[in-house]
Amino acid sequence: MPVDEAVADTTIDPPRMRGQARARAALRKPANWAQLVRFATVGASGYVINLVVFAAAVHGAGFDKGIAATAAFIVALSNNFVWNRLWTFRAGEGHAGFQAARFCVVSIAAFAFNLVVLYTLVDGLGMAAVPAQALAIATATPLNFIGNKLWSFKA
Repeated sequence: MPVDEAVADTTIDPPRMRGQARARAALRKPANWAQLVRFATVGASGYVINLVVFAAAVHGAGFDKGIAATAAFIVALSNNFVWNRLWTFRAGEGHAGFQAARFCVVSIAAFAFNLVVLYTLVDGLGMAAVPAQALAIATATPLNFIGNKLWSFKA
Protein backbone atom coordinates (compact mmCIF):
# COMPACT_ATOMS: atom_id res chain seq x y z
CA MET A 1 0.00 0.00 0.00
CA PRO A 2 1.44 3.40 -0.95
CA VAL A 3 2.17 5.82 1.86
CA ASP A 4 -0.66 8.21 0.85
CA GLU A 5 -3.23 5.41 1.17
CA ALA A 6 -1.83 4.41 4.58
CA VAL A 7 -2.12 8.00 5.82
CA ALA A 8 -5.67 8.27 4.46
CA ASP A 9 -6.71 5.10 6.30
CA THR A 10 -8.40 6.40 9.45
CA THR A 11 -9.95 3.20 10.74
CA ILE A 12 -8.02 3.70 13.98
CA ASP A 13 -8.66 7.18 15.36
CA PRO A 14 -6.26 8.72 17.81
CA PRO A 15 -7.78 8.79 21.35
CA ARG A 16 -8.37 12.55 21.18
CA MET A 17 -10.45 12.24 18.01
CA ARG A 18 -12.50 9.40 19.54
CA GLY A 19 -13.13 11.53 22.62
CA GLN A 20 -14.26 14.48 20.51
CA ALA A 21 -16.57 12.23 18.50
CA ARG A 22 -18.07 10.82 21.73
CA ALA A 23 -18.57 14.34 23.07
CA ARG A 24 -20.32 15.47 19.88
CA ALA A 25 -22.54 12.39 19.93
CA ALA A 26 -23.40 12.97 23.61
CA LEU A 27 -24.33 16.60 22.92
CA ARG A 28 -26.78 15.45 20.23
CA LYS A 29 -28.76 13.20 22.59
CA PRO A 30 -31.87 14.90 24.03
CA ALA A 31 -31.79 12.50 26.99
CA ASN A 32 -28.44 13.96 28.09
CA TRP A 33 -29.86 17.50 27.99
CA ALA A 34 -32.92 16.37 29.99
CA GLN A 35 -30.57 14.77 32.51
CA LEU A 36 -28.60 18.03 32.76
CA VAL A 37 -31.86 19.92 33.45
CA ARG A 38 -32.72 17.42 36.22
CA PHE A 39 -29.20 17.81 37.62
CA ALA A 40 -29.56 21.61 37.63
CA THR A 41 -32.98 21.32 39.31
CA VAL A 42 -31.50 19.15 42.06
CA GLY A 43 -28.62 21.62 42.39
CA ALA A 44 -31.07 24.50 42.74
CA SER A 45 -32.92 22.65 45.49
CA GLY A 46 -29.60 22.00 47.23
CA TYR A 47 -28.75 25.69 46.97
CA VAL A 48 -32.02 26.67 48.65
CA ILE A 49 -31.60 23.99 51.31
CA ASN A 50 -28.05 25.19 51.96
CA LEU A 51 -29.21 28.77 52.49
CA VAL A 52 -32.16 27.77 54.72
CA VAL A 53 -30.01 25.51 56.92
CA PHE A 54 -27.28 28.15 57.09
CA ALA A 55 -29.72 30.91 58.07
CA ALA A 56 -31.45 28.69 60.65
CA ALA A 57 -28.12 27.63 62.15
CA VAL A 58 -26.73 31.18 62.35
CA HIS A 59 -29.83 33.16 63.25
CA GLY A 60 -31.99 30.50 64.91
CA ALA A 61 -29.44 28.37 66.76
CA GLY A 62 -26.68 30.98 67.12
CA PHE A 63 -23.98 28.80 65.51
CA ASP A 64 -20.71 30.26 64.27
CA LYS A 65 -20.82 30.88 60.50
CA GLY A 66 -18.13 28.25 59.84
CA ILE A 67 -20.04 25.54 61.68
CA ALA A 68 -23.30 26.70 60.07
CA ALA A 69 -21.72 26.61 56.59
CA THR A 70 -20.37 23.10 57.19
CA ALA A 71 -23.73 21.84 58.44
CA ALA A 72 -25.52 23.46 55.49
CA PHE A 73 -23.05 21.91 53.03
CA ILE A 74 -23.55 18.44 54.53
CA VAL A 75 -27.35 18.67 54.47
CA ALA A 76 -27.39 20.04 50.90
CA LEU A 77 -24.85 17.46 49.73
CA SER A 78 -26.96 14.67 51.21
CA ASN A 79 -30.08 16.03 49.51
CA ASN A 80 -28.28 16.34 46.19
CA PHE A 81 -26.82 12.84 46.39
CA VAL A 82 -30.18 11.18 47.07
CA TRP A 83 -32.05 13.06 44.35
CA ASN A 84 -29.26 12.71 41.76
CA ARG A 85 -28.94 8.99 42.50
CA LEU A 86 -32.65 8.27 42.30
CA TRP A 87 -33.98 10.85 39.85
CA THR A 88 -31.25 12.46 37.73
CA PHE A 89 -29.14 9.40 36.96
CA ARG A 90 -31.56 6.66 38.08
CA ALA A 91 -28.66 4.73 39.56
CA GLY A 92 -30.54 2.96 42.35
CA GLU A 93 -29.09 -0.41 41.38
CA GLY A 94 -25.49 0.65 42.04
CA HIS A 95 -23.72 0.43 45.40
CA ALA A 96 -24.82 3.54 47.33
CA GLY A 97 -21.64 3.71 49.41
CA PHE A 98 -19.33 3.78 46.39
CA GLN A 99 -21.61 6.27 44.64
CA ALA A 100 -21.70 8.52 47.72
CA ALA A 101 -17.90 8.52 48.04
CA ARG A 102 -17.47 9.34 44.37
CA PHE A 103 -20.21 11.97 44.55
CA CYS A 104 -18.35 13.67 47.41
CA VAL A 105 -15.07 13.63 45.50
CA VAL A 106 -16.70 15.12 42.39
CA SER A 107 -18.57 17.72 44.47
CA ILE A 108 -15.41 18.81 46.26
CA ALA A 109 -13.48 19.00 42.97
CA ALA A 110 -16.25 21.09 41.40
CA PHE A 111 -16.29 23.30 44.49
CA ALA A 112 -12.52 23.81 44.21
CA PHE A 113 -12.94 24.80 40.55
CA ASN A 114 -15.78 27.11 41.61
CA LEU A 115 -13.43 28.81 44.11
CA VAL A 116 -10.73 29.32 41.48
CA VAL A 117 -13.25 30.98 39.15
CA LEU A 118 -14.73 33.05 42.00
CA TYR A 119 -11.37 34.40 43.16
CA THR A 120 -10.28 35.07 39.59
CA LEU A 121 -13.42 37.07 38.89
CA VAL A 122 -13.40 39.00 42.19
CA ASP A 123 -9.71 39.52 42.88
CA GLY A 124 -8.40 39.39 39.33
CA LEU A 125 -11.16 41.16 37.41
CA GLY A 126 -12.79 43.26 40.14
CA MET A 127 -16.26 41.76 39.76
CA ALA A 128 -18.73 42.01 42.64
CA ALA A 129 -18.83 38.87 44.81
CA VAL A 130 -22.44 37.75 44.33
CA PRO A 131 -22.53 37.96 40.51
CA ALA A 132 -19.07 36.36 40.46
CA GLN A 133 -20.33 33.47 42.60
CA ALA A 134 -23.35 33.03 40.32
CA LEU A 135 -21.03 32.85 37.30
CA ALA A 136 -18.62 30.52 39.11
CA ILE A 137 -21.46 28.13 39.95
CA ALA A 138 -22.66 28.18 36.35
CA THR A 139 -19.11 27.49 35.15
CA ALA A 140 -18.58 24.57 37.53
CA THR A 141 -21.99 22.92 36.98
CA PRO A 142 -21.18 21.19 33.65
CA LEU A 143 -17.95 19.77 35.12
CA ASN A 144 -19.86 18.54 38.15
CA PHE A 145 -22.52 16.99 35.92
CA ILE A 146 -20.00 15.21 33.68
CA GLY A 147 -18.02 13.91 36.66
CA ASN A 148 -21.14 12.50 38.28
CA LYS A 149 -22.56 11.10 35.05
CA LEU A 150 -19.34 9.39 33.96
CA TRP A 151 -17.93 8.35 37.33
CA SER A 152 -20.18 8.66 40.40
CA PHE A 153 -23.30 7.11 38.89
CA LYS A 154 -21.97 5.27 35.86
CA ALA A 155 -23.90 2.14 35.00
